[in-house]
Amino acid sequence: MKAEIITIGDEILIGQIIDTNSQWIGKELNKIGVSVYQITSIQDDKQHILNAFKEAQERVDIVIITGGLGPTKDDITKKTIAEFFNDAKMVEYAEVVAHIKKLFKKINHPFKEIQRTQAQLPSKATLLMNHFGTAPGMWFYENNTVFVSLPGVPYEMKGLITNEVLPRIQQQFKLPFILHKTIMTYGQGESTIAETIEEFEDNLPNHIKLAYLPSFGRVRLRLSAKGENKVLLEKELDEKVAEVYKLIPDIITGLDDDASLEKRIGVLLKEKNQTICTAESLTGGKISATLVSVEGSSAYYKGSFVSYSEETKINLLNVSSETIKKHTVVSKEVAIEMARGAKEKLKTNFAIAVTGNAGPTTDNNDKSLGTVFIAVISDSKEVVNEFNFGQPREKVINRTVSKALEMLQKEIL
Repeated sequence: MKAEIITIGDEILIGQIIDTNSQWIGKELNKIGVSVYQITSIQDDKQHILNAFKEAQERVDIVIITGGLGPTKDDITKKTIAEFFNDAKMVEYAEVVAHIKKLFKKINHPFKEIQRTQAQLPSKATLLMNHFGTAPGMWFYENNTVFVSLPGVPYEMKGLITNEVLPRIQQQFKLPFILHKTIMTYGQGESTIAETIEEFEDNLPNHIKLAYLPSFGRVRLRLSAKGENKVLLEKELDEKVAEVYKLIPDIITGLDDDASLEKRIGVLLKEKNQTICTAESLTGGKISATLVSVEGSSAYYKGSFVSYSEETKINLLNVSSETIKKHTVVSKEVAIEMARGAKEKLKTNFAIAVTGNAGPTTDNNDKSLGTVFIAVISDSKEVVNEFNFGQPREKVINRTVSKALEMLQKEIL
């Protein structure tokens, strides 16, 4: 089964909002054995929408549309999809009207006749009741293709996908199983890993694929298998994962998103009953944000100092003005003093400190753009390393976060 996701709205195309709906829908479809063939974003234009519907119908089995179901004139999806199915007759659903009135009463908002149009659907549509908003979803089945039209509001769309769309797809179609195993690695680049496991990759069976998902400081290796026998697929994937573990054992931290570096660090700190704090300059709090994104991080994370200027480094972290004068703020000496100051003030077992030139300028120091110093100190050891992460600014910041966490994990271990 192949699906296409079509998002409708000028606000997506001009970058006013980010299309997170497609990412979430694709993930949920994959869980039930539906492969997403294409994701398309189009503007609020009738002919453009009609063309997109026609092209999608020719290449996939399921078309899921989000956006354009509001009551205002710029929301044209409902009328356009009715035209696509040659369905001029609109049917009003009393239960939708009652639901909208109930929602409006809760917020002390008067019900207006314009809202009634949201309860009117093309006669060929099957009503998908939206319990979280005013615009219901619609299900069409014609010429062996399912069309599903959903509101663009994320929490409304998710409710309809979970409660209405996925169960209907599973009931209507015989679906294969699509399973994934994602191996988390740190410390080597994509090309180095690919060279090491080349023979393994070349010998994979046709129904198992390997994908490389690189990001700053880490590479995820996703093994995907598709077939009719779930038990057999799980066994095959487990065997392939074991093979990868034998080939690159030193850089694997675990499986799937639960093995992200920040989660692994949290597990280690909890096991050892130890704590961590951070002192950040160029990263502006991004290391601490990454650490606290893990549920239960309050058990080991104690706080952070975002010391972006010389004054805050001196006043908050007790960095010596003489150290700054002698070595500049971008130096291993300042990084160590930042870490010491944070650790002393928050009484933790570990402290991370980072200082560097993210760009576009170098401020008052002689270090080149991209130069970063990362210090990790514990109760018994102090480590500081110099890196040059190049440019642009975003790359420097993200690589600093990844490398700082990688250094921290090494010291905890």
